[in-house]
Amino acid sequence: MTLKRTPLFSYYQHLAKTVDFGGWEMPVSFSGIKAEHAAVREAAGLFDVSHMGELEVEGTDAEANLQRLLTNDIMKMKDGQAQYNAMCTESGGTVDDLIVYRRSEKAYMLVLNAANIDSDIAWISDHVQGDVSLKNVSEEMALIAIQGPKALEILQAKTDVDLKEMKPFRFQEQVMVGTVSTFVSRTGYTGEDGFELYVSSHDAGTLWKNLLEAGEPFGLLPCGLGARDTLRFEAKLALYGQELTRDISPIEAGIGFAVKVDKETSFIGQDVLKEQKQVGPSRKLVGVEMVGRGIPRHGYDVYKENEKIGFVTSGTQSPTLGKNVGLVLIEAAYTTLDTELEIDIRGKRVLAKVVKTPFYKRG
Repeated sequence: MTLKRTPLFSYYQHLAKTVDFGGWEMPVSFSGIKAEHAAVREAAGLFDVSHMGELEVEGTDAEANLQRLLTNDIMKMKDGQAQYNAMCTESGGTVDDLIVYRRSEKAYMLVLNAANIDSDIAWISDHVQGDVSLKNVSEEMALIAIQGPKALEILQAKTDVDLKEMKPFRFQEQVMVGTVSTFVSRTGYTGEDGFELYVSSHDAGTLWKNLLEAGEPFGLLPCGLGARDTLRFEAKLALYGQELTRDISPIEAGIGFAVKVDKETSFIGQDVLKEQKQVGPSRKLVGVEMVGRGIPRHGYDVYKENEKIGFVTSGTQSPTLGKNVGLVLIEAAYTTLDTELEIDIRGKRVLAKVVKTPFYKRG
């Protein structure tokens, strides 16, 4: 199978270690995951995330359809606002988690997880009705994320728009960043402040080079998917396919803040999710820290006194904390802080304890 490549691939293919990520040849690291992770926590990092999908949803019934398809309250959105959402099945499982951008009451852009682009668009197509059009613009766009405490300063050096005035989860279109017209969003997936920049695929290379040059004096590093994963993990940001799946609800995964069960329009999966919110889900996502030696990896089973109670969704040695920690989806009865559990690491049960999350919180 030929791997897909982003419009930026040629700009870093000789500089990065690349891997197959959901059918895309993507950089896993440039200078090493720990160095890139530290750069984002202390200065800034630049990420190619152009494998993500963009879907334009337009028409007089666009808002009503999104309100029915998604868990958050679309009707509360204002022009220029972004909103985190889940899209669920009737049984409450998660089809995807995504960002919605409101351009106007009749025009939205949805940002979809790379591996789910086709299945998401098929799901949405099957459920929309009335005056609404869907346009997949993923091939036409590139997405660059600049993240970290110095991100604003670096990006500000390349634009006349006052970025300090842009609040989190707000965006502005047609911002000139250097010579490139850019859709600038104050969002990210690292637990740090930062921006996500949507540009024409033709302009992506120019923007990438300009930002690397502008950021060099500040300690900006190009970063791969390895650091992106450890950063989002420390901040307890869900990853589709691990913390969220069609078998895991947004309530179980701890993103209930994006599920508005009492909004005016009923949405797909609402009854199940409402019950989970009121009664409490039978399973919950919690953090664990290893007491014994070993790293909890995705898919490892979790036990309490010889009874299997769940599994690890994500785990690593936290670069910020220097500790072996994980996120586990387990029976709610065992989720109290300091509860001792055992994780099966390659056939050996290793002691762990439930700890507070997120593992890292900015300032």
